[in-house]
Amino acid sequence: MRIRTVHKRKYALICLCILGFIMYHRYLRGPTGGRRISRKVGLSTNASQFTLEGEPFHIIGGSIHYFRVPRAYWRDRLLKMKACGINTLTTYVPWSLHQPERGAFNFHTQLDIEAYISLAAELGLWVILRPGPYISSELDLGGLPSWLLRDGSMRLRTTYPGFTQAVETFFDKIIPKVVPLQFKKGGPIVAVQVENEDGSVAKDESYMLFIKEALQSRGISELLLTSDNHNALKSGGVGGAIKSVKLQRLNQKHIQDLNAIQPNSPAMVMDYFTGWYDVWGDLHHVLPPEDMVSAVREILRRGMSVNLYMFHGGSTFGFMSGALADPSYKALVPSYDYDAPLSEAGEYTPKYHLLRDLLQRYNRGETFPDMPALHYREDYEPAIMYQHLSLWDALSFTEGPFKSPRPVNMESLPVNNGNGQSYGYTLYETTITSGGFLRSGDNVRDRALVFVDRSYIGLFKRQRVELVVPDGKDQRTLSLLVENCGRVHQGMDLDNQHKGLVGDILLNNIPLRDFTIYSLDMKPSFIDSLYKAPWKTLPDTPSFPGFFMGRMFAYGYPSDTFVKLPGWEKGVVFINGLNLGRYWSIGPQQALYLPSPFLNSGINQVIVFEEQEGDYKIHFEDTPDLGMAADIQ
Repeated sequence: MRIRTVHKRKYALICLCILGFIMYHRYLRGPTGGRRISRKVGLSTNASQFTLEGEPFHIIGGSIHYFRVPRAYWRDRLLKMKACGINTLTTYVPWSLHQPERGAFNFHTQLDIEAYISLAAELGLWVILRPGPYISSELDLGGLPSWLLRDGSMRLRTTYPGFTQAVETFFDKIIPKVVPLQFKKGGPIVAVQVENEDGSVAKDESYMLFIKEALQSRGISELLLTSDNHNALKSGGVGGAIKSVKLQRLNQKHIQDLNAIQPNSPAMVMDYFTGWYDVWGDLHHVLPPEDMVSAVREILRRGMSVNLYMFHGGSTFGFMSGALADPSYKALVPSYDYDAPLSEAGEYTPKYHLLRDLLQRYNRGETFPDMPALHYREDYEPAIMYQHLSLWDALSFTEGPFKSPRPVNMESLPVNNGNGQSYGYTLYETTITSGGFLRSGDNVRDRALVFVDRSYIGLFKRQRVELVVPDGKDQRTLSLLVENCGRVHQGMDLDNQHKGLVGDILLNNIPLRDFTIYSLDMKPSFIDSLYKAPWKTLPDTPSFPGFFMGRMFAYGYPSDTFVKLPGWEKGVVFINGLNLGRYWSIGPQQALYLPSPFLNSGINQVIVFEEQEGDYKIHFEDTPDLGMAADIQ
């Protein structure tokens, strides 16, 4: 027994030594091709180039956001990026996801940023971190948490005390997690970006200095960067940080402007846009592969550093997509494919192959890692919807209801531990005694289905602000189901992104009063609670809005697939309780990416919330459908 114990100890010691040797080579030595480097100076600049520990260093970066890729696929996506010749990973940090409520933080599973950055180091990638607090990234409210809007005097992205105090609380949690992962401490983080695109708003001269000091006082010691559009370079930036530019079409003047503003520093395109995002009711935006590669080739020829935004876009799952306000309100689709070199599902594209060829020539024939094999995609049998639950029968499973003499916006509702409602739908009900003209006064944010005694009478949206209510003698219930389609993610109007009913609704020019309000944020806990709801066998003519339940079978190890809903109008898809995202027949997106890690082997529960018109089944196919494409202008 003693002899065996001694041998076990020896074997354990040998295994620990081997593991330590592997970690030393993979992590501490960093992505330098095996050459050991010191960790004293880090990424620096001289008059013409970046240097890493005094040696010339050319940043060839690519953006992949951990929160848009299933954690099980992080390694696959980063390996594919490494195989393309990219040496630096860039990622934003979404405050709204990490701190969904004032006192609640989430750094687990999909949001484990330490694990993501450590994985990048293991795979031989440097990291540029972009912790915000505002990130844009086409996220709802630019990645800022909606509970900030509960403060009626809030001034986002300024030194307003209510905002700076919230930023400091968030930074107190997030920054200590990434400080040990900095280059000088043996990690992969070589630079940190201060805020994002502040020059486009520049509301407060002290704001950028506050953010810079908030980062440095908590231990950020690597090179600092700022990033702005070419027309905002003068108004953006902060002392002590290198300015970089965002662009898609390489314009000589834009580079000259950057060099004129910052003459003794290397030029960097922090965001070279490889494609673009899409909005509902428009076309799918694409950038021809030849245009992208031509621009990257010219950037490299000029000796500039570059980051490809996006290298792999992924998906904005759930209700997290942002919106545009100018020239008119338009909400973004859940796909963040971005026409990037690596598709939404991690497929190689012509852009990927052309870019890999270019970077191999640029690196003088350096051998890149082999391209990882693609994941299998599969057609599955359609899910037949066999049960139905009326919206009205689901109301008892919401938090509330709440009584109010006047309409209350979504963010101000007394739900979610006093943090208000962030996403989803809100139902407002009141009593009326007559018909007439119903006017929204543009107080519906963003879209409302209107009912009288649960019968649909019409739709309010931003361009339509008047409806006719049929006459009736007795008291009737007027209901408005209001959807937050996504808060604007950029611009000067972030402070005014309240959702739900944000003002009075008039019937015959008289404001409606005495509302009963239901919060339908459709969080996983709500979807799970619907198991106890009074579901009924799907009738021939189901009522709308309503929930539809079915089952999808995945035999063996599940594969990636795409959810398609021909015959359905507008709603949300939930797979095993996870919010996959919105669908809408107006397109352009006609299929939702369903990654295999979201599926079980065997039975998978499918729930569809449909607003107006549905079929009895949904389809699972092996090809995406992002809609009719149009070149970016």
